[in-house]
Order: sequence, then structure tokens, then C-alpha cells
Amino acid sequence: MAPLPASAQMDSREGIALQNQILELRRDLDAMRRGGGGGGYVAPAPSRGGAAAPQDLLQQLLARVGDLEEQVRQLRGQLDVAQNDNRRLTEDVEKLRGDMDFRLQQLEGGSGRAAAPRPPQGPAAAPAPAPQQPTAAAASPGPRTAERAIAEGQTALGRQDYATAEAAAREVLQGRPGPRAQDANLLLGEALLGKRQFQNAALAFNDAYNANRRSGRAPEALLGLANSFQGFGARREACDTLDQLRSEYTQMSAALSRRVDESRRRAQCR
Repeated sequence: MAPLPASAQMDSREGIALQNQILELRRDLDAMRRGGGGGGYVAPAPSRGGAAAPQDLLQQLLARVGDLEEQVRQLRGQLDVAQNDNRRLTEDVEKLRGDMDFRLQQLEGGSGRAAAPRPPQGPAAAPAPAPQQPTAAAASPGPRTAERAIAEGQTALGRQDYATAEAAAREVLQGRPGPRAQDANLLLGEALLGKRQFQNAALAFNDAYNANRRSGRAPEALLGLANSFQGFGARREACDTLDQLRSEYTQMSAALSRRVDESRRRAQCR
């Protein structure tokens, strides 16, 4: 009988009990093979002949050992399956944790984390004229593309951090915005609307509209312009802008069309 591999040593009580039974049976078999009567193991007296009963007993013991070893193999297989399931579950949890960390970083917009490397630059970073200065300067330590600045500005706008959104939009406009000038002006207009700087918001939306009147975002610029007019009481100009929006852009999405209707109701347009 070959010894069981080390991996078959089960930790459960059932596995240990099976191992003990197998060892006991092997001792009995070894005693029988050494001679039956002289090695400490007393075989039952045969009823007919001297070799038939020990041979039957040997076969029974061998069958029992085989059954016990099969049970050990089954338990070992169940243990392997449980260990694999546990390993996969641990990997899934680690992946979920990484995804959560990434999403939290995206929600934070990266502004607060980007400001951390600034203290080692020296005393020049210490004096801050206003609370918004560290946020506005956070973009300077490393290069940031216009697309990334606008995306982070939109994230800040979603959490009503209008100062960070405005800083991201102005960063793009002060550089070389290229085709992203309209997106930057729209972001700037929304940020200024949130800060209730309606006249400056109107200028930003007007620049966004003039940047590309044929783009898919030009209707949003006119809607923002109308909302800015309403902000400082120019309801007539707001209604005229909404009428222009309806006449120039007949194919609008359902969401944008609802926003236009809501703006018309607020302005009490006819």
C-alpha cells in the first residue's frame, strides 16, 4: 500500500478520523502479512481449512481501505474547490476595492490630490491670497491636456465646486484650446451661472455660440445665454434667444428640448 500524499492530510475532524482508520487497518494488514499468529495479530480460527478465513478477511480489509481512501480523495477535492472559490472571492474583492478607489479619485476630480506636491517647492507656495488660489494653481505642477482639464472641470461642476470648474475652463482658454474652445466656454458659462455671475456667464455662452454655430453644442450655448439673461432680469432678451434657438435648431434631443421648455416657462415667454 502506497502512503497517502501530504496534501491529503485534512484539517477537518472527518478527514482526521478517516486517516486514523486507514492507519489502523494498515497495521492489521502488515501484521497479517508477517505471519498471522506470531506477530501480535491473532487471526480468527478458520472453520474449514487454514487459509480461507484470513484470505477473506484480507480482502475485506483491502476493500475497506480502498473505500476510506476514496472518501479522503473526495474530501480533498471538496477542500480544493473551497480554496479555489475563496481565492476567486478574494480577487473579486480586491478588484472591487481598486474600482472604488478609482471612482472616488474621479469624483474628487484630482484637484485636491494634485495640490499636495506643491509644499516642497519652497516658501513661494506658502502665501495664498484667497482660498481658491490652491485649487486654481493645482493645474500648474504637471502638464494637463485640454480634454483632461475640461473633464475634471465637468466633474467639479457636478459636485457644485464652481471655483474649480471655472479655473479648469480658464486654464484651457488661456492656452491653445483649438477645437475645445467651445467646450471650455460652455464650462465657464455654467460655472459662472453657479456663482450667480450672470453677466459674465452671458459673455461666456455667447463666445461658445460664436465659436462654432454648426456644432452639436451650439444649442446648449444659446440655452445658457437665455438662462443668463433671466438671471439679471432681461426676460425679453431671454425669450428672443429661446425663439432663435427653436428656429435655428429644429432637431434637438428630447432632454435638451425639455430644458428649453422649462426655460421658456421660467421666463414666461409667449
